[in-house]
Amino acid sequence: MEKMPSSPTLIFMAIFCLESLAAMLQNGFLVTVLGREWVRCRNLSASDMIVACLAASRFCLHGVAMVSNFLASLDFWRTVPYVNTFWDLFNALTLWFTALLAAFYCVKISSFSHPTFAWLKWRISRSVPRLIQVSLIICGLEVISSATGNVLFGPRKVSLNSYGNETLVYRVQASFELYFFLYEGFVLLIPFLLFLVSTVLLIVSLCWHLGQMRDRRPGPCHPSTQAYTVALKSLTVSLIFCTLYFLFLFVSALKIINFQNHWHWAWEVLIYANICLHSTFLVLRSPKLKKGLKTWPQLQCPCAAGS
Repeated sequence: MEKMPSSPTLIFMAIFCLESLAAMLQNGFLVTVLGREWVRCRNLSASDMIVACLAASRFCLHGVAMVSNFLASLDFWRTVPYVNTFWDLFNALTLWFTALLAAFYCVKISSFSHPTFAWLKWRISRSVPRLIQVSLIICGLEVISSATGNVLFGPRKVSLNSYGNETLVYRVQASFELYFFLYEGFVLLIPFLLFLVSTVLLIVSLCWHLGQMRDRRPGPCHPSTQAYTVALKSLTVSLIFCTLYFLFLFVSALKIINFQNHWHWAWEVLIYANICLHSTFLVLRSPKLKKGLKTWPQLQCPCAAGS
């Protein structure tokens, strides 16, 4: 007879499910609003293209995370490596699109006078579709590497462990950990560094410009000063959420802390809370998306809107 999960485990499982469903609803809303605009106008701005791709990848990421965690909790270990391949794909897409969005805002908004920034500012909007395609290609190559590790190493480790061959289990485990250390280092570090550098540069540029504005027009109540202050707060919030998500993933990938039972679910809640809150932040920060939020019931019930 299988042992029932403890009360803390059930509580964190419920929180994780509610959090994932809320995140999927948010990101589904983002994709619906932007997709509806694309169908109506046959065009999307460069930033909206990136946000739509980011929302779609996060929607899939939360869904696959739910499936993977419940399969693991039900001891369907042989199917978990295959599901994890899709998780690696959508996680990589989420990281790269987040980095691309940060780089886009950095280039478009920052006031650096270097010729490189001037050239990028002129080219970036037209290059976004190509950059999205490059991100998809990079993530496709990464998922091939991930599938190799998940499909070959995972089941082999389970089968060897069932035969009691501890020496081979140790060797397979060592190869598995080395492989994924190199893989996760590449997948996680490069887009995170791009995101970090872009966000920090934009914060520095806004702080410098805000200082100049205050020298010319002292007073925190001026509309321009308030706009820059709100932008700085928004960037700081984004930096905190995305940095925490990266750090939590890095700790999980390197197995620095091994969580068991309810602590595993608590850790999952912490990891996905960051991108869930960041998606909420994207909705509330955009006037277009806030307007779409008010008309969301009409999108859900077109018959009522037309009557």
